[in-house]
Amino acid sequence: MGDSFKPKINQEAKDPLLKKAELEYMKIIEQKNRERVQKLQAIAKKNRITGFAIGAGVFSIYLYSIFAVKQETFLDDFNEPAKIQQ
Repeated sequence: MGDSFKPKINQEAKDPLLKKAELEYMKIIEQKNRERVQKLQAIAKKNRITGFAIGAGVFSIYLYSIFAVKQETFLDDFNEPAKIQQ
């Protein structure tokens, strides 16, 4: 299984397999990938904050509704009408 993997390239050593242009291109690609990851992490952080804010808003509306319904007393004095017997 270990034979199927390609050996790691040592960028520090003067590797004859890689030209200087290829090494520079690899560095550019790595930098672009780091920038992309940082952007994605920032977006994920903003999404979590937005999700928590929306969740807190929904939860507070729910709690307010429960509290408001508990305060209503207009049905407490409601008398059931007398039934007419035939």
